[in-house]
Amino acid sequence: MTQVDCLVISGRKVDRDRASRIAADFQVDVVNDIPQDKWAKYFFMDRNGLSYISGKQELKVDWTNLLSRVTGGHLQHEILLKAAKPETENGKMPRAVDATAGLGEDSFILAAMGYEVEMFEHNPITAALLYDGLLRARNDSKLQDIARHMTFTRGESAELLRGLSYEPDIIYLDPMYPEKKKKAESKKKMQVLHQIEPPCQDEVDLMEAAKAAKPSKIVIKRPPEADFLAGITPTYSVERKAVRYDCLVLN
Repeated sequence: MTQVDCLVISGRKVDRDRASRIAADFQVDVVNDIPQDKWAKYFFMDRNGLSYISGKQELKVDWTNLLSRVTGGHLQHEILLKAAKPETENGKMPRAVDATAGLGEDSFILAAMGYEVEMFEHNPITAALLYDGLLRARNDSKLQDIARHMTFTRGESAELLRGLSYEPDIIYLDPMYPEKKKKAESKKKMQVLHQIEPPCQDEVDLMEAAKAAKPSKIVIKRPPEADFLAGITPTYSVERKAVRYDCLVLN
């Protein structure tokens, strides 16, 4: 399991029972003081939720910064909207599985589009942060209308995809891609994510599990210069300067 030195709690308005459960899951102590070691890696929980601290960098799920992208007519400009649009309209709420959810930002965008989104995440640190962020969003008046369309399951993506009890409209894949060494000033949250989540180890198994779930479309997020996931040529791609969405239409 990825290193976590302790769980620091701050203030009275903290769910101490939940803090204890998280600490037990990671087999670390609950403490009140921030570690003095500048290289320490630890969870921090206060009334504003759960964070993961690695040195001077912090990782936390906060979807409030996405509101400007999904309100005021801005959602229609999201490239993900074009990539994830169903091939056929059946009048029902479309269902999507984000099998590599990470911090859930793309899931939030999909939910804002009108999808019922089921999120999968296997990394224990990211999963803890994602679950905490979902709980907070469901109790936030600005986020709850979108967050109520989102659910979360911790586990291995391929295994969970093979266990689905329904056929989703979209399966969305955004597996970790090796970090570019020359981009030393990349977003801090991505720097931390690259520390705790290795690049996808078995692209073929992930793609086979996604296809076996029988979605109408698989949407794969990639850097513009990246190879196709598992070497599979998509039906078409939607590309912008900083990102590419490979779309594999199955039926």
